[in-house]
Amino acid sequence: MINLEEMTFEKAMSELENIVYKLENGDVALDDAINLYKDGLELSKWCNAKLKQAEEQITTIMTTEGEKPFAIEGEV
Repeated sequence: MINLEEMTFEKAMSELENIVYKLENGDVALDDAINLYKDGLELSKWCNAKLKQAEEQITTIMTTEGEKPFAIEGEV
């Protein structure tokens, strides 16, 4: 189980990369692979939430400063 309370975004991404590497290698027992996959999913959701928070903060700053908020390609 991953402790996300003390995790930085950069550390979470590094952990996620390690999990992906281990799963792609295929040298992991099935039960371990399932646990790694669960941890990876949790990290992915956490990182996505952090990125959304950062985007919202930047949009707020830009709007406050009179800038036009940006749109991310592929989002509607």
